[in-house]
Amino acid sequence: MKLDYNLLDMVFEILGTISFAFSGAMVGIKRGMDLFGVMALGVVTALGGGLVRDLILGNTPPVMFRDSRMAIYAIVSSVLLFMIFYIRFDIIESKWMRRITLVMMLFDALGLGAFTVTGITTAMNMGYEYKFLLLFVGVLTGVGGGAIRDVFASEIPAIFREQIYAVASFLGAMVYISLIGVVNLDLAKMLAFMVVFMIRLMAITFDMHLPRIDRS
Repeated sequence: MKLDYNLLDMVFEILGTISFAFSGAMVGIKRGMDLFGVMALGVVTALGGGLVRDLILGNTPPVMFRDSRMAIYAIVSSVLLFMIFYIRFDIIESKWMRRITLVMMLFDALGLGAFTVTGITTAMNMGYEYKFLLLFVGVLTGVGGGAIRDVFASEIPAIFREQIYAVASFLGAMVYISLIGVVNLDLAKMLAFMVVFMIRLMAITFDMHLPRIDRS
C-alpha cells in the first residue's frame, strides 16, 4: 500500500514536534540546564523517535536531516519556553508550577498520539505492510524521543515509570492498523490519535499504572 502525506499528516507532524519540544524543554528547565541544554532536550524529544524510526526503516539520511522545518519548530518552541521561565524564573517555585506541569503532560500526551500515527504512516508510505513492523515503528516513534530525553537528563525513562504511557501508544497503533482498509484512512488516523490521547489523559487523571513491585 503506497500512500502520500496529506494535510492531516502534516498537522500531526507539527503538533507532535511542538508538543514534544515543549515537553523536553520543560525537563531541561526543571533540571537547571542552560539554554543549549534546554534546546538539546527539546530537539531530541521532538525528533529522536523519528530519527530511530528512519534508521530502522532504511529511510536515510533520516528526514530530520533532509527537511529542517521540524528541527526549527522544535528549537523555536524550546527557546520560547526557556525565555518565559528565564524572564519569570519565580514561576518555578510558585504554586502555578503544578498546573504548568499538568499542561506539559497534556502536550506530551498530544505528542504521543500524533507521533504514534505519523510513525505508522511513514512506514506505509515507504511501502511496508508488515503489521508487526507498523506496530513497532508506531510505538517507537511515539516513545523513542522521550526515552532518549530521559537518558540525557539522567532519569529512568518515562515509559518504565509513568502512568500508562507506552501501552497507550501501543493500543492506538493497534487501532490504526486494525482500521486500515476498513474505514477512511484519515478517520483511522484520528481515531488512533484520540485513543492514545484519551488513555494517556485518563492515566494522568486517575494515576493509573501497570502493576509494579512496591519496595517501600
